[in-house]
Amino acid sequence: MAEPSNTGVTSKPTRRGAAAMRHALGLMSGTSLDGIDVALIATDGRQRVVPGPALTLPYPDSFRERLRGVLGEEGPHAAVEAELTRLHAAAIAAFRARHPDLAIDLVGFHGHTILHRPAERRTRQLGDGALLARLVGIDVVSDFRSADVAAGGEGAPLAPLYHAALATPLDKPLAVLNLGGVANVTWIGAAGAIIAFDTGPGNALIDDWVRRHLGMAADFDGALARAGRAAERHVARFLEHPFFARPPPKSLDRDDFRDAVPQGLSPADGAATLTLMTAAAVAAALPHFPAPPRQWLVCGGGRHNPALMAALAEQLGMPVRPVEAVGWDGDALEAQAFAYLAVRSVAGLPLSLPTTTGAPRPLRGGRLFAAR
Repeated sequence: MAEPSNTGVTSKPTRRGAAAMRHALGLMSGTSLDGIDVALIATDGRQRVVPGPALTLPYPDSFRERLRGVLGEEGPHAAVEAELTRLHAAAIAAFRARHPDLAIDLVGFHGHTILHRPAERRTRQLGDGALLARLVGIDVVSDFRSADVAAGGEGAPLAPLYHAALATPLDKPLAVLNLGGVANVTWIGAAGAIIAFDTGPGNALIDDWVRRHLGMAADFDGALARAGRAAERHVARFLEHPFFARPPPKSLDRDDFRDAVPQGLSPADGAATLTLMTAAAVAAALPHFPAPPRQWLVCGGGRHNPALMAALAEQLGMPVRPVEAVGWDGDALEAQAFAYLAVRSVAGLPLSLPTTTGAPRPLRGGRLFAAR
């Protein structure tokens, strides 16, 4: 497969005997609560992927607070789920208005994770696939995680198979690090082996810290962290958490490290400490890889934070690059992944592997809601 480009979803005719290419639109509402990512790809659900245009729509502040209020399945959430679904329908409408000539065969609708407790075989993503299919008039695949969790898997991360498809032409072994609210990594070996797991907190603890202390949504450009000094002792205590020594596969809920937030620090020192904690947690993943990565590629919102990227390079002892360095779109990658997984779901292909989620075998997943 040639290196993917972002020039559009027009693709060559399907080869005789090859799986048909489908145009799928992926939707992602990440744990950072910032908004909805929309991305179109053409894919056969295997190694052929042609990324297309993408769009990000921020959540209204009022809805973001309502969504924050049901994290952990706190209180009634039916109204929030319906509102979230309608906001996703509006995001699709906005995308189609910008790209009226592009066909969409299928929608991959991740929804928004409000609870993730795989040890209890529980995971909950807000989002009504049947309602979205009715609103947009396109078949929708949703509920990507529950089958894996019900079978004893972690239910996360689910993007690794997409990372591997994109990485086909790249030098390996390599690591793809997603810095969302929670951070996760995909290690891809030269022979096609894949290992994936959550590494620890991503942006969530930093975002929550600056929101609480300064009323800002994030530490933009890492300015607050760069003005502070990390509390090394706190970072050392944080790394004593048993999660880091536990072998993968393993996954986290957004709030699993809430108790690790430092106390008694200035806003700048707290931001610096949490930034170093995030980077150190990624470095703690290295012993779990079969071989050291030859390169690190970073996607997700955290790659826009220079303080975090610098901390990662220092902790890992090698350069880290945003995925744009190899022609990928780091803002759209997760939405693209759920478009890809939607195509795999309707084709009856696995969405997860024993080495990515701990599932007992390669597992199918997702539920199809037909547009009627």
